[in-house]
Amino acid sequence: MGQPRRVTDSFPRRRRGPGRTPGRLKVKDKDKDKAQVKAKVRDCPRAPPQPPPDPALLEMLRRFDLCWEYGPCTGITRLQRWERAQALGLSPPGPIRDALLEHQDNP
Repeated sequence: MGQPRRVTDSFPRRRRGPGRTPGRLKVKDKDKDKAQVKAKVRDCPRAPPQPPPDPALLEMLRRFDLCWEYGPCTGITRLQRWERAQALGLSPPGPIRDALLEHQDNP
């Protein structure tokens, strides 16, 4: 009998360059990359710190997320879910939509 097939048999093999181990950079390339990353981090403007969210608002959003009455919540945003529930006549709570529109920049 032949050998059993493996999952890796269906994928092409990648050849490695001479003398290079996978996942490692040359020393001079590594130092160059570190310098570039440091420069990018230094040049990146920092976002202003946001105040911590209101615990009552977070609790209200958590209850909305966990309530199956308004349909599944995977793959869509909270606002899309609220609008879908409204279109289906499920009457989702209005304060949820107001909070989502007010804090659009905060996921």
